Amino acid sequence: MKNGLYSIHIHMLDGVKGRDSGVLVLRDGVLLGGGPYFWSQGSYTVGEGTWKGELSTNQHSPFADPFVRPLFGGEEVTSGFSGTFSEEGAEVFGTVLVAGHRSLSFRATLKWLAAT
Repeated sequence: MKNGLYSIHIHMLDGVKGRDSGVLVLRDGVLLGGGPYFWSQGSYTVGEGTWKGELSTNQHSPFADPFVRPLFGGEEVTSGFSGTFSEEGAEVFGTVLVAGHRSLSFRATLKWLAAT
């Protein structure tokens, strides 16, 4: 997994409607990133074409549309993920633990943008 700036596109699974996009900076086992409403920090390890990690996500700004209901209810959530990577990016599948009792699955695609 190359150090650098990545775009990330997240889609919730298991019939849950939800998606998000943003950027992540990956550097030597540490990841930091965010988008218009959320920010995340975490860590990862790399194997032979595979990687796995965990991250915490927080909401930093309310949604502009009062009818949009955030999946996480404005609370910090913890995620675990694993997947594969290539020179161009990565694909991961993971699980978010919401409020300590509800788990949601997601798929994320990362595209390498630039070295940092």
